[in-house]
Amino acid sequence: MRILMLTQYFPPETGAAQVRLFEVAKAIRNQGHEIEVVTAFPNYPNGIIPPEYRGKFYMKDSIENIPIHRTWIYPVQRGKFWKRLLNYFSFVFSAFYGVLKAGKADYIFVESPPLFIGFTMIFAKWVKRAKLILNVSDLWPESAVSLGLVTNKTLISLAEGLERRMYKTAWKISTQTEGIIQSLKDRGIPPEKIVFLPNGVDPELFAPIKPDEELQEKLKLKGKFVILYAGTMGYAHGLEVALQAAEHLQKEHPEIAFLLVGDGSEKPRLMEMAEEMNLDNVRWVDFQPITEMQHYYSLAEISLSTLRRYKLSEGVRPSKVFPGLASAKPLIYVGEGEGAKIVEQSKGGVVIPPEEPLLLAKTILELQQDPILRKTQGERGRDFVIKHYSWKSIVGQWLKDLGL
Repeated sequence: MRILMLTQYFPPETGAAQVRLFEVAKAIRNQGHEIEVVTAFPNYPNGIIPPEYRGKFYMKDSIENIPIHRTWIYPVQRGKFWKRLLNYFSFVFSAFYGVLKAGKADYIFVESPPLFIGFTMIFAKWVKRAKLILNVSDLWPESAVSLGLVTNKTLISLAEGLERRMYKTAWKISTQTEGIIQSLKDRGIPPEKIVFLPNGVDPELFAPIKPDEELQEKLKLKGKFVILYAGTMGYAHGLEVALQAAEHLQKEHPEIAFLLVGDGSEKPRLMEMAEEMNLDNVRWVDFQPITEMQHYYSLAEISLSTLRRYKLSEGVRPSKVFPGLASAKPLIYVGEGEGAKIVEQSKGGVVIPPEEPLLLAKTILELQQDPILRKTQGERGRDFVIKHYSWKSIVGQWLKDLGL
C-alpha cells in the first residue's frame, strides 16, 4: 500500500507533533507499506530555515529511508497573527508542487492543524485520486476560540466552513483523543468514519539510564532534586503554575530545581516572569532532538505535565505524558480529563487539579520524602506504556481499523 503523508511539521524540526508524525511514518513503513512525506522546509520553532535548505523552493531528501518532499515556507517564530497566517498559507500553496513531485498514492494522510492545509488536501485528492485520511490532532478553530486566542467572527466562520468541508471530503477521520471522537460524533460524523490514533512512545528511546554527569554539571544541577518539564510551552499548558511552585519552594528547599526543556509561544513571557520573580531554581533549555531527551530524563527525579483549566482540556492527552512514564520517573500531572485518567490507570504518578501552585509544591515535597514510592510509581508507569502505548502496537491497531 502506498501512503502519502501531508504535514507542515516534520523532523529535523523538534516538537511533539514532529516526533509523533515521524514515529507514525516509521511504524507504517515497518508494517510493510510504502510512505512518502510532503512537508515544509524546517523552520519551527526558531523561525530560521537551516542553511542547507535556504534559497530553494523545493528539495527532496530522506530520513531513515523515508522519502521527503520539502517546499518553501515563510518562516516565522512569533509575532503578529498576520505573520502566522503568511506562514500557514505559504506552505499551503507551495505544497501543491510537493504533491505533484510525490509518487502515486493509494491513501493520503493529512495532519491538521494547521486547518488551512485543507486547501492542499483537496488538491492532493484531486491529483492523486486517492482516499483521504484526515488526522485531527486538535479541534481548530474550536480550541483557539475556547482559549480566547481567536476572536474575529469572520475568520472563525470561514475556518469552521473549511473544517466542515474537510470532514466531508475525508474518507476516514483519524483522531488522537476520545474527546475529539465525541466532538466529531456530536457534529454528525458517522462513527464508522472515525478511527483512533492516540499518542504513543518508543520505550527504548526513553529507557532509564544513569544520570548524565556532564550534562548535570553543565546545567548546574549536581546535588539537585530535579523536576523536568519537557515539551511545548504554549498558552494552553499553563506553565505559570510551575514557576509559582518554584517560587514557593525556593527559600526553604534550595535543593529542588525545575528543568524546563522546550519552546513555544509563551516561553519568552515565562522567562521574563521567572526573572521578575528572581527564581534561581529554574533552568531553561531549548527544544532537543528526541534522541537526546533520554539524557535530560536521566537528571530528573520527577517529570511534570501541566495544562491550564479551559473548556476542551478534558479531551487532551499531552504527548509529554508518555515519555514521562516511559522514563520510569513518577509523573505529576496537573490537569483533568483523559490525560489524568491515563496517569491514574498507569499508577505511575500523581494527578492534581490545574492552577494550584501550592498543591503542586506540596506534592513535590511528598514525593521527595518518599523514594520508595517514586521508584514504585516509576516502574509501574514504564510497564504500563510498554504494554499499552508503544508506537508499534498503536499504529498496527490503527492500520487494522482502517482495513489496511
